[in-house]
Amino acid sequence: MTTLENRPNTALLVVDVQNDVVAEAHARDTVVANIADLVGRARREGVPVVWVQHSDEDLPEGSDAWRIVPELVPGDAEPVVGKHYGDSFEDTGLEEALARLGVGRLVVVGAETDACIRSTLHGAFARGYDALLVRDAHTTGDKTAWGAPPPDQVITHTNLYWTYQTAPGRTAGTAETKDVDFTPAS
Repeated sequence: MTTLENRPNTALLVVDVQNDVVAEAHARDTVVANIADLVGRARREGVPVVWVQHSDEDLPEGSDAWRIVPELVPGDAEPVVGKHYGDSFEDTGLEEALARLGVGRLVVVGAETDACIRSTLHGAFARGYDALLVRDAHTTGDKTAWGAPPPDQVITHTNLYWTYQTAPGRTAGTAETKDVDFTPAS
């Protein structure tokens, strides 16, 4: 269904599941376990797993804070894309990695719901990708001190609006971990 030509494949996109990013995240252990389940399923089914890893002055590249959580280990042949902005496509090699893999559909998981997950979903959709958000495999920290709703409400709202996202020639939507189908919609 994607608007990208000759891109029949699906990839699991794991965004920013790094030590400091998810240290205090809502339902951290459950979300990481769900992501681990999806990574295992994707690998067994021959679906590419692509990792995104944020760095900035508060998350310096190479630091323990920057490392992907120990429960999740990228495979040697799996792309790991570094980024400095919320949208995982912005000024990165993500588009090139997905093109090499023939990917036109993304299954998106990770952190943080109200920042990099939202930015990446919209970035993917605007670039022509189909984008499925896994409802119980993304999370965020508590930003109520800055006027945001509690994390569970941020996650619920994001799931709600992405379920009904539409655009010509592309599909969006959400699914629970147990219901994720890596087969593209035709």
